[in-house]
Amino acid sequence: MPENTTVRPADAALGSGVGRVLLLVYGVFALSASARALVQITTHFAEAPLAYLLSAFAGLVYIAATVGLARGGPSGRRIALVSCTIELIGVLVIGTLSIVDAVAFPDDTVWSHFGSGYGYVPLVLPFVGLWWIWRHKPVS
Repeated sequence: MPENTTVRPADAALGSGVGRVLLLVYGVFALSASARALVQITTHFAEAPLAYLLSAFAGLVYIAATVGLARGGPSGRRIALVSCTIELIGVLVIGTLSIVDAVAFPDDTVWSHFGSGYGYVPLVLPFVGLWWIWRHKPVS
């Protein structure tokens, strides 16, 4: 039988309290990154295919994080944890590569220059997301 875990009442859902704001921000980024990638891919894909595909990937990561945070529970927490981790790695790697090898990124992605085009929110967001998930882990 699975071990019973107790969840603190105030921490019952990842999407409650401040988590609602986090959920809203992830939702906005899911929509904006996905829409941006769709427009870029359908209108001028040949100009910067790597950048546009990375924007589409970022959109999928933001969608998964939004779903995980909204869903809550063990599976939602796991989805959000994996998504935020991928997001953090992505923004750090793509942010660094877009500075070191600017030729490979003739057009920006969501994560280019550590999200400078979005006010560096893409750099801060995974740290906040991971902190929120960690803060709301089940207490045994």
